[in-house]
Amino acid sequence: MFQRLQEGHPVYGNLMGGRWITSQSGKFIDIHSPVDGSLVGKIPAMTQEEVAASIQDTKTHLKEWAAMPVFERANILHRAATLLEERAKELAEILVMEIAKDRKSALSEVTRTADLLRYTADMGKSLEGQAMSGENFPGGSPDKISFVTRVPLGTVLAISPFNYPVNLSASKIGPALIGGNAVLLKPATQGAISALHLAKIIQEAGLPDGILNTVTGRGSQLGDFIVTQEGIDFINFTGSTEVGMRISQLSAMRPLLMELGGKDAAIVLEDADLDFAAENIVSGAYSYSGQRCTAVKRILATDQVADDLVEKLKKRIEALPVGDPRDNAVITPLISERAAESAQELIEDALDKGAKLVTGGQREKNLLTPTLLDFVTAEMDVAWEEPFAPVLPVIRVKDVEDAIQIANRSEYGLQSSVFTHNIDQAFYVARRLEVGTVQINNKTERGPDHFPFLGVKASGMGTQGVRYSIEAMTRPKVIALNLQNP
Repeated sequence: MFQRLQEGHPVYGNLMGGRWITSQSGKFIDIHSPVDGSLVGKIPAMTQEEVAASIQDTKTHLKEWAAMPVFERANILHRAATLLEERAKELAEILVMEIAKDRKSALSEVTRTADLLRYTADMGKSLEGQAMSGENFPGGSPDKISFVTRVPLGTVLAISPFNYPVNLSASKIGPALIGGNAVLLKPATQGAISALHLAKIIQEAGLPDGILNTVTGRGSQLGDFIVTQEGIDFINFTGSTEVGMRISQLSAMRPLLMELGGKDAAIVLEDADLDFAAENIVSGAYSYSGQRCTAVKRILATDQVADDLVEKLKKRIEALPVGDPRDNAVITPLISERAAESAQELIEDALDKGAKLVTGGQREKNLLTPTLLDFVTAEMDVAWEEPFAPVLPVIRVKDVEDAIQIANRSEYGLQSSVFTHNIDQAFYVARRLEVGTVQINNKTERGPDHFPFLGVKASGMGTQGVRYSIEAMTRPKVIALNLQNP
């Protein structure tokens, strides 16, 4: 998978046709740690010609793979899950240094991914075809019978993000493979090393050559090219709304499954348990420094409870450990200095327009202290833009109708949460929110991985979750049997 340089830094290759190769151009991209700037490793900067060859290579054994019994494909995923668990600590350490994820969260990502692969394997075995009789429709005949099965789409392009490079790669690869597809994995540049380790594990689990290939390189050089290649039959993307919209424009008739940005609101009503709400909101907003599409990105609190809630939030936020992920800090360096600068610009814009800084707001390079802003209004950018950082605005609202109206003004529609003891009120709010998922008395979050996961508006396209992902990356095949009467 890689060879070591004299300095001790690993040089990685890409998986193609069962071999680990580097680019013929001889060009590499240095991956530096957001933790301390150290060199984590080098990944190949593949050329467009090499990407095209890798796509074509996925077609070599695709028919044999699609014809393999599902239980054999499932066995490979089970073996991959076991290998993941055996190497969980090693892979977690790579995550810590490559994307500055704290050890606890990094280890959890790996073990959760093993569970996802096992569940995917078992779900694939449970998906069954359907037989339909023509006599069930008016004017039909019992002599016409339809057999409906599911068949793979072909080559799936899986584009994974930096923040969950193991889990969100596997959530695309696993369902695609169990459905009989081949996969071309294009991980985010920062996070690619972790994703390549995952690919190596799946290869070692017994996956046939060419069924999972990888390509690494800058999105600016490969992005438009790779999504427009004729050999790509399905695109599964997680990343920014800006890039997702670009892919949508370029993809023509190719089916898409996309998880994009979010501006998830936590609505806190006057009868909520404020201690419980504060605990959940802080966990939901600040874990992994807010670098999650499902992080709580804004609070909509009624005037009656806002003062008390802000005080409870402040106390909990200031207790969060800040610093090096190797020391189990919760607030760790952001993925880049540019990300920190963008978040700081949102903070400064809000303060210039009258917001109150409750706590935080300090930055050193790419480390930003957990920040809480109060009295945020609709005129402030932070009310609408996604910071992808530990920045949380409080927007005070008159009542539940005001909260719903502001929540729905967002261009995003991923998730929202509502905190209340009134179940009727909770369902009233949930039904009116324009999002994919509403959490009642809980932080916004992705899992469990078998639940349907989707966004509306600018937050995504299609539905993920193990069963839903398998169905998205396969299609019905109908064989109609017409019986002849003697």
